[in-house]
Amino acid sequence: MLFAPNSSTIDLWSHSTMDYSLQKHTQMLKFIPLFLFLLQLQTLCSAYPTPLNCTETSRLCTSFLAFSPSPNQTLDVIMSMFDVFPHDVTVEGNGRNYVFVRKNCSCANSPVHSYLTNTTYTVRETGGSVHDIVIDAYGGLAYLSNFSRPARTGAVVSLQLFCGCSSGLWNYLMSYVMKEGDSIELLASRFGVSMDSIESINGIDNPDNITIGALYYIPLNSVPGDPYPVETTSPPSPSPSPSLSGSVTVERTDHKSDVKHWWIIGSLGVALALIVATVLFVCLRSSICNHLNDPEDERVSHKFHILRRSSIWCGSGRLCCKSDDWRQQTIDASSDRHTNIPKVIGTDVFDVEKPIVFIYEEILSCTDGFSESNLVGHGTYGSVYYGLLREQEVAVKKMTATKTKEFIAEMKVLCKVHHTNLVELIGYAASDDELFLVYEYAQKGSLGSHLHDPQNKGHPALSWIMRVQIALDTARGLEYIHEHTKPHYVHRDIKTSNILLDSAFKAKISDFGLAKLVGITNDGEASATRVVGTFGYLAPEYLRDGRATTKSDVYAFGVVLFELISGKEAITRTEAVTKNSERRSLASIMLGALKNSPDSMRMSGLKDHIDPNLLDLFPHDCVFKMAMVAKQCVEEDPILRPDIKQVVISLSQILLSSVEWEATLAGNSQVFSGLVQGR
Repeated sequence: MLFAPNSSTIDLWSHSTMDYSLQKHTQMLKFIPLFLFLLQLQTLCSAYPTPLNCTETSRLCTSFLAFSPSPNQTLDVIMSMFDVFPHDVTVEGNGRNYVFVRKNCSCANSPVHSYLTNTTYTVRETGGSVHDIVIDAYGGLAYLSNFSRPARTGAVVSLQLFCGCSSGLWNYLMSYVMKEGDSIELLASRFGVSMDSIESINGIDNPDNITIGALYYIPLNSVPGDPYPVETTSPPSPSPSPSLSGSVTVERTDHKSDVKHWWIIGSLGVALALIVATVLFVCLRSSICNHLNDPEDERVSHKFHILRRSSIWCGSGRLCCKSDDWRQQTIDASSDRHTNIPKVIGTDVFDVEKPIVFIYEEILSCTDGFSESNLVGHGTYGSVYYGLLREQEVAVKKMTATKTKEFIAEMKVLCKVHHTNLVELIGYAASDDELFLVYEYAQKGSLGSHLHDPQNKGHPALSWIMRVQIALDTARGLEYIHEHTKPHYVHRDIKTSNILLDSAFKAKISDFGLAKLVGITNDGEASATRVVGTFGYLAPEYLRDGRATTKSDVYAFGVVLFELISGKEAITRTEAVTKNSERRSLASIMLGALKNSPDSMRMSGLKDHIDPNLLDLFPHDCVFKMAMVAKQCVEEDPILRPDIKQVVISLSQILLSSVEWEATLAGNSQVFSGLVQGR
């Protein structure tokens, strides 16, 4: 017998079903906010830039970062933010507000094997989160762990920037954060690459599906942008716009009037050409360049023009004077006295620029007759004197005429090579039996005088931060002559006495009398020559066969790093058990100490050799890292030594870590970024 439900049973069943359905939908509605939150989180995560995975863990390359600065972010601010020099910043044309910053890129361990580059950021306002301020300042190019530290004006933040190394198909990769209105097609057209290249390097399946705020890498075969524009103090006045009446007059002028006008213009042109030729002839004959009486010029001090900024009016390349009194004095002097110029100096010496030629009497006068009180040191081939020449402090190296070869070598290098970490040559002079080189003056003297018994020489001890910065400055100067000049050079006499410090303690490499061009041979870059230099800094292979290479300079720089750590000289007298002490190289002493120091936590052997003038105010891990860099630099086999550009990267990272360490010493008045204060 079949069961037939009555109407009340049907109603009960219907209500039950409806209640269950309503309850089910109610429960589903509870998950909607969670679902929307997860969806939003996924969107944010996908938009947050992620670094590019390394293809080679030991890879080092040049990369570019596309940055859109705000109006208050000037060139100086950009250089500070990215830790670069002016020549590392180019600007995009066509009215786009973008600059391209060149940075060295390498594989970092955290996150796991990702391409990143280091920099620091100085907080310029108090309030808010440091993380948010930094991320906003770099427009998505910064990689910084999220922390809630409040922002404080003047605080220095260590961070990393997204960069990339090409796998070989392209010369460079540029980091670019996608903005509203961008597309793969527009980027390809904008940077002159194919869409396929951009899609390939970024793993893009659908070019229409891009994320605003996400980081993409643009492959490039050439350096992007144009040189950063330098503002001129007196821009040319705009030409007047043609008026309507003027155009009517032209239309009504007959042919004879046109001929008359052209004849007048031609005559004026010929006269002007004759005047210019006469002025140039006088300028070249007197080697003095006359400037127009511009009110702006009256406010400029009589300082020497750096060679790379020489005036286009100076055909001789010599000093452009603004003082009428000095111009007349020089003209009179040139007519009454003979300016001695060594005959061995031919026109081929100065392929790029010519230095200023001073007369002997100027050099003699500015150094007080080369008095002992003006003697500031001894170079490899001469004594160096302080001088006040034409209202500017200078250093004058006095050499005998027998050192013509070294004189010419230094002139050839410093007339072509210009860098903030290389000493600048201003000019030269000569007498019958002496030669003189005139340089910019380094107010703080040599690095050696600050490291070796500084108290007796009247110097306070350099802090750890300052030592790392000096090491980095010196490495950058070496990197420039090793990597970026054409041709490349090897210095051959890197030592602490040839590293000079200016008034801001910026390091500058000096004494290029032994510098050599680096030739390309089957064995790599080398220059076979007789052994010259300073014992304690000479690489083993250089002592053995006289082959000077860039790795020889790296070896000497490793000894300098050991000196910065220990405060000892390159050849050191050790304490012996007997009365007789022995002289050993600092490199061998420090290498022996590192054998008993497996890591920064167990470096008892190294700790005994750290400069006591540091008063134990240094980060142990950073000291250990610098010692390991020095150890690599003084490897017996030159192949195992790093290139100087790798040393620059390592020292940059050590400096960042040291700055972070110093930030933890808030309130400790015994140390700051410059000098150590005695207890």
